[in-house]
Amino acid sequence: MRETYYLVTGLISAAIAYVSGKLGILMPVLGILILLMVLDYITGMLASKQEAVMHPNDPNYGWSSKKGFNGIVKKVAILAIIIVAITLDYALAVIAPQLGFSPMHVPVIGLLTTSWFLLNEMLSIIENAGRMGADVPHWLSRYIAALKSKIDDEAEPLSNPEAVMEHDKTE
Repeated sequence: MRETYYLVTGLISAAIAYVSGKLGILMPVLGILILLMVLDYITGMLASKQEAVMHPNDPNYGWSSKKGFNGIVKKVAILAIIIVAITLDYALAVIAPQLGFSPMHVPVIGLLTTSWFLLNEMLSIIENAGRMGADVPHWLSRYIAALKSKIDDEAEPLSNPEAVMEHDKTE
């Protein structure tokens, strides 16, 4: 039994090390995102329970398996979007030399996408805390929203491939 445990944990560790080596800087950001997704789900459930206590006769408040399932589906969809962004980074790195420009050495699209969702999870956790009755500093929500907006602004040039190629030629 102990040997099986060591084998399984060793294989999981090797897989994580391999993926971490391939993703580089993106791996810790993904790890934090997954942690925040779990925290968001938990705080969402607690906020629903708190609202049910505050509004005992209102069926619009409280835990709902439908809402919980939709939350899980949404988290899976977010991870799928990030996988698409990472795949796009990989594809661009592979075909960039054939298109005549140097490949990006940092997974920019995957990193921006993951960071955007990371900030989104932070906003949701803050919202859930407010629903539970916690005093949330208004400036914190505004700051996170401003960072999210900044990522949107920074990612805008990526939607114009000619601008990216011109940028690569000037470096």
